[in-house]
Amino acid sequence: MGQIVATPIERYLASLNRAGSPVLDDIARRGAERHLPLIDAEVGALLRVLATAIGATNMLEVGTAVGYSGIWLAGALPPGGMLITLENDEGRAREARENFARAGVDDRVTVIVGDARLKIAKVAGPFDLIFLDTDKQLYLALLDRLVSLLRPGGLLVTDNVLWDGEVVPGYVPTPKKPAEDTRAVAEFNERVAAHPQLLTTIVPLRDGVSISVKQS
Repeated sequence: MGQIVATPIERYLASLNRAGSPVLDDIARRGAERHLPLIDAEVGALLRVLATAIGATNMLEVGTAVGYSGIWLAGALPPGGMLITLENDEGRAREARENFARAGVDDRVTVIVGDARLKIAKVAGPFDLIFLDTDKQLYLALLDRLVSLLRPGGLLVTDNVLWDGEVVPGYVPTPKKPAEDTRAVAEFNERVAAHPQLLTTIVPLRDGVSISVKQS
């Protein structure tokens, strides 16, 4: 059984997801074989719904991996829209560009390679939606800059905020995650919940998704 949502419920939700594509399915399958840290298709569908709901035309992603989540996001963009996505690993960034081309969204995606802590200072907003899914110890360090890049009413969406349940002290009898990462995620959750510019809720989908709207 899943730590956050019971496995039969997750399978039921997956059976209702009609927003995917053969390219996304192939990337997900190959990613699972390689144990890559990709989002789940249900989280991908949530990203696309959120981006569509707010009419996003300018989005930022921190943590490209091989482009899976970026394809979900870019699929919501209208003509002329743009997704900027940051990835520290050159090999993964190269693979992501190939996958964006396979999915037919490469004309609306820009991949920037390098340390997010450095590259984020050179990115210009405002953005309608920012998706954060990178090294968990960077979450808190990047938070204030990401909030400043959001437009009022824009969304900051963050993955893995329940961390397989390990952010809840004592919930997991034998923790498997690095303790420093668990502390980083828990501290990020506390800061986001109390942030004066953000209104936040957490959706217990897969590994937990935090959704914050920037208040004007």
